[in-house]
Amino acid sequence: MDYAKKFIVKPGVRVRLADIDPADTADQKSHSKAKPLTKDYLKRLAALQYRLYADGNRSLLVVLQGLDAGGKDGVIRHVFSRMNPQGTSVACFKQPSREELSHDFLWRIHKRTPAKGEVVVFNRSHYEDVLVVRVRDLVPEDMWSSRFELINRFEELLAQGGTKILKFYLHISPEEQLERFRRRLEDETRHWKISESDLSVS
Repeated sequence: MDYAKKFIVKPGVRVRLADIDPADTADQKSHSKAKPLTKDYLKRLAALQYRLYADGNRSLLVVLQGLDAGGKDGVIRHVFSRMNPQGTSVACFKQPSREELSHDFLWRIHKRTPAKGEVVVFNRSHYEDVLVVRVRDLVPEDMWSSRFELINRFEELLAQGGTKILKFYLHISPEEQLERFRRRLEDETRHWKISESDLSVS
């Protein structure tokens, strides 16, 4: 199956998540049956990372976005497990610090983008500075709405500098999200992953 053709959203196409089945596994029937293919892909990723580093002219930025408990940490653990940590890093963007708030909203993001030859994974992203402030009504509409164009220009700048940007939205159903929260509550070793906003989901 051509996964790119199935899952890539073309520019200008409007997407309604309600129309997409979050349980879709493409042509993979189970985790166990997908293991050989996953192993091959991980091996290929490791080889491609080596070539990226050796070439030293381009970089890769992987952006992971999704609901809380959507699986971003799991994707990072599994998909990037074979990559050389010397050339791979993960940036997690939480609530901005006082210093970060004293700069433009992309300042902290730009500092974590990959240098040539590197791979960087964003666990959450620069889109949070539109989504969160909009949903929680933290800034006026004219401020957050103008950020869309600024983000577009920012990504164009990165692309012109040789950075390939791959963005992934991890789609789960509200029922699956609640089930994952329940499992976290039952597992004391995972309580650190629970926030007040998680507990308010119903």
